[in-house]
Amino acid sequence: MKQQIAVDIEQSTPEPRELEKAADKRPFEELGVTGLQHFSGLVTEEYERKLEGEKGRKVYHEMSLTDPTVGGVLYAIEMISRNVKWRVEGEDEDVVEFVDGCFHDMSTSWADTLAEILSKLVYGFSWHEVVYKKRDGPQPDNSSKPTSKFNDGKIGWRKLPIRAQDSLLRWEFDEEGAVSHFVQSAPPTYNEIPIPITRSLLFRTTQHKGNPEGLSILRRMYRPYYLKRHVENIEAIGVERDLAGLPVFWRSTDIGAKYDAVLKSFINNLRNDEQAGLLLPLVRDANGNKELEFELVSSSGGKQFDTTTVIRRLDHAIVTAGLADFLLLGQDKVGSFALASNKTELFAVALAAFLKSVASVFNSHGIPRLLQINAIQTETPPRLVPGDVETVDLRELGQYITSVGGAGLLMPDDDLENHLRQAANLPMKKEESF
Repeated sequence: MKQQIAVDIEQSTPEPRELEKAADKRPFEELGVTGLQHFSGLVTEEYERKLEGEKGRKVYHEMSLTDPTVGGVLYAIEMISRNVKWRVEGEDEDVVEFVDGCFHDMSTSWADTLAEILSKLVYGFSWHEVVYKKRDGPQPDNSSKPTSKFNDGKIGWRKLPIRAQDSLLRWEFDEEGAVSHFVQSAPPTYNEIPIPITRSLLFRTTQHKGNPEGLSILRRMYRPYYLKRHVENIEAIGVERDLAGLPVFWRSTDIGAKYDAVLKSFINNLRNDEQAGLLLPLVRDANGNKELEFELVSSSGGKQFDTTTVIRRLDHAIVTAGLADFLLLGQDKVGSFALASNKTELFAVALAAFLKSVASVFNSHGIPRLLQINAIQTETPPRLVPGDVETVDLRELGQYITSVGGAGLLMPDDDLENHLRQAANLPMKKEESF
């Protein structure tokens, strides 16, 4: 019987080559999956339970608002990003002009929209619904039609409003494992609203496993933040008490344990402030000894740990995780100008990568959909390109131009001159009219 079962299994199991042939007949189908862990629309990739899903988003929100070091890193990113000049590039000047106009014809400025998009750094992702409008020119205040700077009848972006990360109820995925809907439940109605990806733009810090939630840049800052917060709480308790030692009550066995709850309450609430003090009964036994006594017990020598040093070390760990070490340069009275320049350059490279990832979403989805809805056909669609994050050192640029030009490797022309003028914030060269 066992032999017969083995024969049946052997006959029912296809050979590897047969499986390979079957796969070759379906070249346009996906055979595997990304392996993203999710259940009932909730992503369960995070091993730290307190950072998973909605709980994690609350922690990251708290970190961004309450910790000055974390907030400093995020504030630096936002302010530098706001100062970056964006441009639309392409071969068809009319199409480039149209797309560029759409970026500056929204009800919310591009700088504010970008700041909302960069909230993906805190939460790992940022979901924006695309709302269109017909460009019928300026409208009166009492009109229900959206206003526009243009009157060409084309369809442009009205706005790209964020759908708050903390309003996420669940994700919906298609058969291939890609996200298809952002299901929202938000105040004041808390109605369940599915928003399709075809009407949205999803910005993520990373696309590992196709995870729609990405990975917060605060994730690697969490452990030093967690330890720092606890050290600061311990330090604050010590400062609030501001006593010479540990408060201790001595009581005789004759008094009994009935006063223990009252004495513990005294110890827990004892502070050295403007109302500090104790009122104790003078109780003595038959021999004249005190039955209740209070004292401060202090350890011999100094403190074993300097909390300032510990907190400073954890602050360094936080900014290191955010590649923003330059924020602490000078606070320890160390660090050269060359070191600061290198660290800011590394931060600028990281920030430039984040901005390019924003541009790639527009170039892959936002702009092609905009052209499609306007029936604009072009072989080379325009592309959104972020400008330089760091300003150019004109002295170094001048030395480079001199060296290369002296070697005969660089010939001056109008494009080069305009680029140098732009680097120095000078007006562009006007075209000569004949």
